[in-house]
Amino acid sequence: MTHLVPLPNGTEVQPPSGYTYDENAKSPPFGHALKGFWAFDPEYVNLNHGSYGSLPLPVLFACAELGMLAERNPDKFHRITYMPLLEESRKIVADQVGANADEIVLVPNATHGLNTILRNFEWREGDVVIGASTTYGAVSRTMQFLADRTEQPRPDAYSVEYIFPMTHAEIVDRFRARIREIKQLHPDSAFSYAYSETDAAAAFAPGKNKFVAVIDSITANPGALMPWQEMVKICREEGVYSVIDAAHSIGQEPNINLGEADPDFWVSNCHKWFYAKRGCATLYVPKRNQYIIKSSIPTSHDYISPTDARPLPPGLEGTNFVGQHEWTGTTDFVPFLSVKAATDFRKWLGGEAAINKYCHDLAMQGGKKLAEVMGTKVLDPSGELTLSMVNVLLPLPVESAEGEVYSKDTLRAINTHLREKLLLQWNTYAAHYFHAGGWWCRCSAQVWNEVSDFEYLGKAFNAVCEEIKKDILTN
Repeated sequence: MTHLVPLPNGTEVQPPSGYTYDENAKSPPFGHALKGFWAFDPEYVNLNHGSYGSLPLPVLFACAELGMLAERNPDKFHRITYMPLLEESRKIVADQVGANADEIVLVPNATHGLNTILRNFEWREGDVVIGASTTYGAVSRTMQFLADRTEQPRPDAYSVEYIFPMTHAEIVDRFRARIREIKQLHPDSAFSYAYSETDAAAAFAPGKNKFVAVIDSITANPGALMPWQEMVKICREEGVYSVIDAAHSIGQEPNINLGEADPDFWVSNCHKWFYAKRGCATLYVPKRNQYIIKSSIPTSHDYISPTDARPLPPGLEGTNFVGQHEWTGTTDFVPFLSVKAATDFRKWLGGEAAINKYCHDLAMQGGKKLAEVMGTKVLDPSGELTLSMVNVLLPLPVESAEGEVYSKDTLRAINTHLREKLLLQWNTYAAHYFHAGGWWCRCSAQVWNEVSDFEYLGKAFNAVCEEIKKDILTN
């Protein structure tokens, strides 16, 4: 049966063929045969799924049905229907990442989740927070904001520099060395770490200090897989709290097992690689650390105050971590509830292992082809740093130690030119960034892509970079 979609003017149109699928039938093969299950413009070559995600049509239509369900009876939806659906979403995510469902809540995005963590630490003079040169901008700015507060308490903010390509062993060594170097800069700080709430009294006693590390699981630019599990172990050995920015992990990184990796905190976007609707991320806080998260952001009506006189209902002991994050104000809850439709669609495509293998293999093959077309090189020929995002040098001059090629104004002009020409003239896109003296692109391989997409992108970059060399770098 064909379902017609009503438009505001009263007419009805037939939806795209890929808006639904037969769960009992085999899905089409990976590649261009799957493009019909997304709403892309027919000529758009999308190699930047990693930035914002790309919502499959079956998930989009499931979201429309959820939205209609809410509008048919808003009171019933928000007071009765919503909560069990949210619980189902949390359980699905928990199974995906190897966690307990009561350790998982959903928040709008990874930046929101990381702010929830960092702003709940009770900072003191002498505390330390460390990020990296590759930390996502909004997250590094959050850490700097905490350090810039005009009044105490506030931590001191530091960074560790990563210049890629690097091996995982080199990353681990540099991370450990930087932590120890920072400790030496704070001889008067008595750093203390609480593995569980039972240790908190001693760890947070007067005169004790915290050392908190924000670690990428997969850096944004360059798009590089980090040895974050090993870095968590180093944090434990050094008495440092591990906060994992895993914005790109769920749906791209295979075999995530948070119970085994045991970070102190972990945040990932479900709307990037996991096919959920934009505005859905997961915040993982193991039960041993939930006492640290005293308030959701914004503070929920289910906040538990130590001054509350009334007895707490069973299950609401501590900070009521899950309950606080069920409702922080009326908003569109459909993105949180889209997780089930996204998971069902991914299973129909073949499941996590099949999706990850195709995207990884295509990233490696496509990156090689793109470098060949542009006459450049891939950042990570070995594949140690590569999952489904591949980084390739653009055909523009690379700075050396002898001299600077790019001023701040030039960098800004090149970034604008690349963005506008790729999108408005060539109808394609891959993230582009400046790193280690050169311009690079980060291509996100997805199930609808083929190697020919990388070839087209290479032709576009070649043409646009020639314009840059002629119109920007010669002025």
